[in-house]
Amino acid sequence: RAPVSKTGCREFESFFPCKKIHKMKKLKLITNIEESYDELRYKTSWPTKKQLLKSAMIVMVASVIIALIIFAMDQIVDNLMHLIYSFGGK
Repeated sequence: RAPVSKTGCREFESFFPCKKIHKMKKLKLITNIEESYDELRYKTSWPTKKQLLKSAMIVMVASVIIALIIFAMDQIVDNLMHLIYSFGGK
């Protein structure tokens, strides 16, 4: 006989009866949450304040550059459409 059934309480006798499996799943969820917290707290390398500020500045500068490019493209298309419609209206 297998020590723990992996067949959903069929064929083998397990150490844990089928009625207790629901409680085991809850305990497993709590264990997963605790392990995730421990990994985030102790095993993850967080950036220093200097690295974080540098990365934030890079993102902000890139965002401004992209916004200016989109604004310029919008102005070009707007002027082009005004030019096209001015010829068609006369």
